[in-house]
Amino acid sequence: MAKVKLTAGRISDFQCPPDKTQAFLWCSEVQGLGIRATKGSSRKRYIFESKFHTKSFRMTIGEVGIWSISDSQAEARKFQTLLDQGKDPREERDRETANYLVETTSKQLADTTIFADVWNNYIRVRKPYWSERHYKDHIDLIHEGNSERSRSKKLTIAAPLAAFRKVRLADLNTDFINEWALKEATARPARARLSLRLLRAFISWCNQESPYNMILTDNPAKSRKIRDALGKPQAKNDALQREQLKDWFNAVREIPNPVISAYLQTLLLIGSRPNAITALQWKDVDFQWKKINIRDKVEGERTIPLTPYVSQLLSLLPKDNKYVFSSSSSLSGHLTAPHRANERACKSVNIELTIHGYRRSFASLCEWIEMPLGISAQIQGHKPQGVREKNYIRRPLDLLRVWHVKIEAWILNEAGIEFNQLNIE
Repeated sequence: MAKVKLTAGRISDFQCPPDKTQAFLWCSEVQGLGIRATKGSSRKRYIFESKFHTKSFRMTIGEVGIWSISDSQAEARKFQTLLDQGKDPREERDRETANYLVETTSKQLADTTIFADVWNNYIRVRKPYWSERHYKDHIDLIHEGNSERSRSKKLTIAAPLAAFRKVRLADLNTDFINEWALKEATARPARARLSLRLLRAFISWCNQESPYNMILTDNPAKSRKIRDALGKPQAKNDALQREQLKDWFNAVREIPNPVISAYLQTLLLIGSRPNAITALQWKDVDFQWKKINIRDKVEGERTIPLTPYVSQLLSLLPKDNKYVFSSSSSLSGHLTAPHRANERACKSVNIELTIHGYRRSFASLCEWIEMPLGISAQIQGHKPQGVREKNYIRRPLDLLRVWHVKIEAWILNEAGIEFNQLNIE
């Protein structure tokens, strides 16, 4: 099999082909070292593959976002050295871990235990209990940066928790964390607040997990002073008003990228969570029976009507891959960053509206036609409220369609759009 020199650019560009379940990028410098990518996942791992007593085996070294190329090469060389000595690297690694935990004293642990090492062990142990999104947050928020961006030559900046990577676990105290919080609050308070929540949970785990509970006996991240330093998130109330619909549609339909234009219009007209439809696939859209299957964080999957205008918008989009809102510049293959186009379009007509504001807009505009709250909530994927909604009300798709088509027609009418005369480019 072909081997190449591992570089940040090659690793970033490497993806699993759509016709395979997994793919490997093998290193030409270190025997047995490779990168493994799996279908439908953006995560990549360094792996070591070899044979022991004529039997093949494969070991995971670690996540690409956590391990550097040089560190993974050093680890692979260590494994190969063990094989040359007739030792099984898997048993040796388990033995080393066991000996480390048994033989290391509390003082030695305090001197040698580094935050990043414990964090990696923490996410490995807790991963089975987490969602994919939660796991990815733990990977992303400790990334040390300086890797190439997928669409430019600029290097990524360090994530908020990267400041803790080389810190000794014993050095985590309220003053240190508060100083970090004050610095992060000026640049990216929202990401810092999320990082603090993950940090608190991590330290609580250390408080109960041996041998780390010999180093951390309390949780210094649970401090009002630290919370005050990061401030409270400001609730957003942005939503399109009735009188703004005409100007907004004119601006959004003039966006040069037809995929982003269709995405924003669809977002307004179905009221979905933004991330729920960026990865919408063609197999989820049924043009014959006029319905859309959406991956929903409450029910797992839900079905909503495919209304006439949205149906026409989607039918005119290019079918470049399996995604409805495809993107040739995104590693995922689908739209990931519509925020700038949205900001430019809204700014051109003096409207302030975030991506999540479309969800609020749909819910608010439904009030104009006196749509029953339960129906609008079901279309949007809100969790049922009250005993009747939870246990008794079971609305068929046809009933949802009656109201969904009605609100779409009302919005288009307020925007001055004659649907039968549309010419969508």
